[in-house]
Amino acid sequence: MRAFHGQFSDNQPIRRNLGEKQKQLRDLKETLASMKSHTAPALRDSVRKRIHELEVELRGTTPVAPTPARPLR
Repeated sequence: MRAFHGQFSDNQPIRRNLGEKQKQLRDLKETLASMKSHTAPALRDSVRKRIHELEVELRGTTPVAPTPARPLR
């Protein structure tokens, strides 16, 4: 059966909000810490890569203090 436009199976990335991304980051860090020594290096690398991507993404979305507005003269 073919997917129609806009259907969830259109191979689109899942959109997550800030809280969901933070939870995913915590979960991935726990997963990496609980991996056994005989876990495949490729799996470890993929988890580390995703952790790094999430950290970079979250650093970009952290709220920054607004710059004070200049008074009009």
